[in-house]
Amino acid sequence: MTNPTPSPAPTLRDVAEAAGVHTATASRALNPKTRQQISAETARRVMRAAQALGYQPNSVARSLKTSRSSTVGLVIPDLTNPLFPPIVRGVESVLESDGYNVWIVNTDNDEERERAKIESLRSRQVEGLIVATARLDHPLLRQLHEQGVTMVLINRQVRELPVPAVTGDDATGVAAAVRHLAGLGHTRIAHLSGPLGTSTGLVRSQAFRHAVRDLGLADDPSLVVECAHWSEDDGAAALRALLTRTGDFTAVVAGNDLIALGCYDVFAERGLSCPGDISVIGFNDMPFLDKLRPPLTTVAVPHHDLGAEAARMLLDCIDEPGRPARSLLLPATLIVRGSTAPPPGARTSTRP
Repeated sequence: MTNPTPSPAPTLRDVAEAAGVHTATASRALNPKTRQQISAETARRVMRAAQALGYQPNSVARSLKTSRSSTVGLVIPDLTNPLFPPIVRGVESVLESDGYNVWIVNTDNDEERERAKIESLRSRQVEGLIVATARLDHPLLRQLHEQGVTMVLINRQVRELPVPAVTGDDATGVAAAVRHLAGLGHTRIAHLSGPLGTSTGLVRSQAFRHAVRDLGLADDPSLVVECAHWSEDDGAAALRALLTRTGDFTAVVAGNDLIALGCYDVFAERGLSCPGDISVIGFNDMPFLDKLRPPLTTVAVPHHDLGAEAARMLLDCIDEPGRPARSLLLPATLIVRGSTAPPPGARTSTRP
């Protein structure tokens, strides 16, 4: 018994004939970028015909014809960091609705891997890059900018590089964290910063120092420790170093939530109570922080919106290559939970 010969895949011409339209009209109807050029009823008729026939557009052929790949590269430093999935979803939600596919690469914070991954994306003819790996000094991104690569930076920026960027309002978020602790009665607050070679680490650290000065709190450099990485292990190491150096503080503002989680590890090791002995505030509002014991007070950044706005900005840059670079700052909000309380021995006022 011989196997039946498989039916040939339906073509664009087949879709056009089934819908009773010209091939060019069918092509416009199936492309989100040109669909508005025809009537809504015609577009629906073509899409119903395509679905009934099982038609799949030949994206390779279309890219050869139009010199556009309808693909974008998204460069992430660490996919295991819970910060990034909502950013990815935000990027995809905008780009996919505009007919683009997203290639996601993970650099593991390794410069050589980053270079290789970006070269791979460019070999696939991506139309632009959304980059979340930026460091303050980033020769590769400067080189790509000089070569005319369309890019948008997300979450971080490069010093004096005129590339569009979408970031959270880190400075305002950190200031709100310090004000909250000061309002509870804390006067000696420590800061476990992220890597100062990143804009997020530097801006949050500078904002912390400005906030304690503005509020008349102790501006003690010995209470600030830089973490080498945005990680739980580095947060734990930084707090251990701080406790070895001095125990004269009652609260910690962590550079991000992972660093704050490292503090929880040290509290468990040393039998410290949070917030009874030390209060802690994180940054980013990662998923499931409300399930910790105690739930973590943190600064929330709208990461899905961050991704969506970066995608919109990239589409604008693709459509208008000469447009000036602009930056967008999204609001940060303090989320108060159970990891912050008045310092040990502080008096609590009661109302009659």
